[in-house]
Amino acid sequence: MAAIEYQLAQANIARTRDTFDSAIMAGLVARIEEMNELAESCDGFVWRQQGADVTAEALLAFEQHHSPFEADRVFYNMSVWESVEALRSYIYKTAHAEMLRAKDDWIEDSDEPALVLWWIPVGTIPTIADSAKRWQTLRTEGPTEAAFTMSRLFPKPTT
Repeated sequence: MAAIEYQLAQANIARTRDTFDSAIMAGLVARIEEMNELAESCDGFVWRQQGADVTAEALLAFEQHHSPFEADRVFYNMSVWESVEALRSYIYKTAHAEMLRAKDDWIEDSDEPALVLWWIPVGTIPTIADSAKRWQTLRTEGPTEAAFTMSRLFPKPTT
């Protein structure tokens, strides 16, 4: 029996300082497409959730965990990468690092995790509901093989 190959899924969810059409959020909104195109051009990029699919209805999977929940103030993205190293390179070694340094301009402080990582078999496309379950696991159990963070990584499964 052949071993299963794995890739890294990531989801990022955070509460924004205001709605996306506000002046406060203009700097982030102006660069979202640029960041998406940059990610797609990076070595090791596999897939990303398209913005049109990130609806208020789909984000309700996170509702019970964010209070108050306002879908128009949720920053969410999800993508799949060949490896932790590929994702790390995009996050910290491209223009995305500028966005990360400025995140406090757009994102509210929270004790909740903003990023969740998990391994998926190659060819799997995660759903928003999948990411909400992983995020909840991280939130309640801390980093585990099922859901982890950049600061507490777990290796690819060996099966």
